Amino acid sequence: MSRQALTSAKRIVIKIGSALLTNDGAGLNKDGIAGWVDQIAVLKQQGIEIVLVSSGSVAEGMTRLGWKKRPSALHELQAAAAVGQMGLVQCYQANFSRHNFNTAQVLLTHADLSNRTRYLNARSTLKTLIDLNVVPVINENDTVITDEIRFGDNDTLGALVANLVEADALIMLTDQDGLYTADPRKDKSAKLIESARAEDPAINAMAGDGGALGRGGMVTKVRAAKLAARSGACSVIVGGRIENILTRLQNGEVLGTLLNSDQEPMVARKQWIAGHLQTRGELTLDDGAVKALRDKGKSLLPVGAVSVTGDFNRGEVLACVDSKGDLIAKGLVNYSALETQKILKKDSKDIASILGYMDEPELIHRDNLVLV
Repeated sequence: MSRQALTSAKRIVIKIGSALLTNDGAGLNKDGIAGWVDQIAVLKQQGIEIVLVSSGSVAEGMTRLGWKKRPSALHELQAAAAVGQMGLVQCYQANFSRHNFNTAQVLLTHADLSNRTRYLNARSTLKTLIDLNVVPVINENDTVITDEIRFGDNDTLGALVANLVEADALIMLTDQDGLYTADPRKDKSAKLIESARAEDPAINAMAGDGGALGRGGMVTKVRAAKLAARSGACSVIVGGRIENILTRLQNGEVLGTLLNSDQEPMVARKQWIAGHLQTRGELTLDDGAVKALRDKGKSLLPVGAVSVTGDFNRGEVLACVDSKGDLIAKGLVNYSALETQKILKKDSKDIASILGYMDEPELIHRDNLVLV
């Protein structure tokens, strides 16, 4: 696949993982950060807009607190994140200041991106920072999140940020040179995959687990590339320790694994719907409805839904599954959980007589529905 999409990118999201930022747990990697910032400065001087998604707050906090093992208790993780975030941000600011660039700390949770108003506010703020030539440094707000509202890893966060700011490319710097046919740490015959389609299911089987410090492994990076593809962004999984990696990628060198998409970019509203990691309920569809959604791009009518679970209001995001429980789509529902229960398997013309009114003939309109 051509790397022209990467070399011609004007807005890039760069995600740096915990293992790189903390020298595999041996303190903050200040030399590494200085080197990446130097390269980012070169890109910015070429007119390329950069948004940085940085892991490392928990790992840096562990180092400062003298903890050798990542804690499992949520309150301890949050405390480590609060301590570590200070050192992380100070280091970035000091290095970008050498190049006369301002930085901005932006902490996000899934709740910020699942709420439409807060999503649009975050989008406006980030685009304003970019226009002001400021480098946003984004991290998950580990200090306040709960397991129910977390992104799960910063690869996913990086992809959703790429959607949010309509980036041209997502570069994920990791401690491996790229995606291999097998885990190169265990299989010496493993070969580096130079390029693939982000949607190719075969590449999921080639991804491994994360390390002790980070939550993201190759599986999350492949998933992130698929998410980023929704807004038309290409993705690169590449070794962050490769000398001058960012500038060399921009110059067209074939390094790491390029994951491109052959699908048309989604409109911003559908990107927002697709980016929901948690949904408020679940609709089970019959085979006819599944076929209408997948093959004909139709709306979901009440007659095609056979069961519903969850407690939700009109306008919230639901998951749509087939009879086997496989996820088919996500969408904004037109009726509450109680109303939906009453009109399941009913013809649209009967909605008014059942509920006493009819807001919409569709349970989920196709403009608010995203196939997954």
